[in-house]
Amino acid sequence: MKYALLICDDESGRSGAEDIARGHATWTAYIESRGAVFLGGVRLRPSEDATSVRTRAGEVMISDGPFVETKEQIGGFALIECADLDTAADIASRHPYAAHGVIEIRPVLEP
Repeated sequence: MKYALLICDDESGRSGAEDIARGHATWTAYIESRGAVFLGGVRLRPSEDATSVRTRAGEVMISDGPFVETKEQIGGFALIECADLDTAADIASRHPYAAHGVIEIRPVLEP
């Protein structure tokens, strides 16, 4: 089954690029050791660079910034394929940001 891991963190305390690269290398090796597959993912630019689009009553509304004001923002995502939710949760718990942010797991809706 495929799972999207939404990586949520407080943007004001992001780690440096070297820390992230080091943590991700260890994490992707762990994914492989569990017999799972890392299908890809990306780190996103800060939420202040976001644009939100809504359509209400036929009117399109575009605004700068994120739609919701929260402490934690989605900073990236990873797509994995593994046996079940328990395996996905274990893999998510090892993500470098799980120690200070939140990793939301979403099953991918496949046809």
